Amino acid sequence: MEQKIQEFTRLVEKHKTIIYTVCYMFSGSREEAEDLFQDVLVRLWKGYGTFRGESDVRTWIYRVSLNTCINGQKRKKRESTHIPLSIDVDFFEEISDRTLQVRRLYDRINRLGLVDRALILLWLEGLSYEEIGAVIGISIKNVSFQLHRIKEKLKKMNI
Repeated sequence: MEQKIQEFTRLVEKHKTIIYTVCYMFSGSREEAEDLFQDVLVRLWKGYGTFRGESDVRTWIYRVSLNTCINGQKRKKRESTHIPLSIDVDFFEEISDRTLQVRRLYDRINRLGLVDRALILLWLEGLSYEEIGAVIGISIKNVSFQLHRIKEKLKKMNI
């Protein structure tokens, strides 16, 4: 059991950036991203013993992370009964042109549907169309088509 824990710890340490990036894309705050991160770790641990290695471990981690975050979003929508108050001013955060561009891109991405958000996230992470198809469960040709459609949708969105 100790060896399994050590292997899992190394796996998480190696891929923690992937997990956190997915969680960040599906969250509205740092706390929510950290909660999602914990949920993903629990699901990875539960599935670790049954992972058969039929796909790359990175693909498996992306798939578990995305499924956990998408299900978390669906659950949040069902349970949401309050309207959060948001203040769009943060005097402590440095604002540069690059930061504003990134923030605008993420704001647009967050208005996409859950599957579209997952696709564009994987593409932004630099995964190949083949890897994206394996994570999402669609053909390479469909990945290409969907990404083109999503990029056009993002271009047409108002800030």
